[in-house]
Amino acid sequence: MDKIALTAGALYVIVLLRASGTFAVGWLAGAGARRSRFAGRLSSAKVQRAERAIQRWGAPVVAVSFLTVGFQTAANFLAGSMRMPLPRYLPALFVGGAAWALIYATAGLGVLEVLERLFAERTALGVSAVAVLLLAVCAVVVYRRRRAVLSSGDTVSDES
Repeated sequence: MDKIALTAGALYVIVLLRASGTFAVGWLAGAGARRSRFAGRLSSAKVQRAERAIQRWGAPVVAVSFLTVGFQTAANFLAGSMRMPLPRYLPALFVGGAAWALIYATAGLGVLEVLERLFAERTALGVSAVAVLLLAVCAVVVYRRRRAVLSSGDTVSDES
């Protein structure tokens, strides 16, 4: 139990720093955009309505975003860029961050325990599992890079 509490506590601090930093960067980016040549577009009625909706109802979205993969950073950045008030943002950050930390602490430690047992009981099987996992990650990285090169190569060849 102590291991889970320590891990969850460390992850909680990490997620609070990361998410609040993303919020701050969003806040600064929004402030910069409001001073740029896009300021006229940002003052349109549609953008103002969206900003008011996010300021009022965005806190539940921010809290739930911690339970998703990939949407968390966007939700925190958007909350910052749309100037969600801190009294609404911080409770969502604390609740969502706590849920995230607990899920990753328990599931993460569970996965590590399974891997530990796998290595302890069957070293060859454990090494094979890790090797297959590393190969799969390498294959995904190579596939994405090739796809990116091909798609960027199409646009470059059009200009030449």
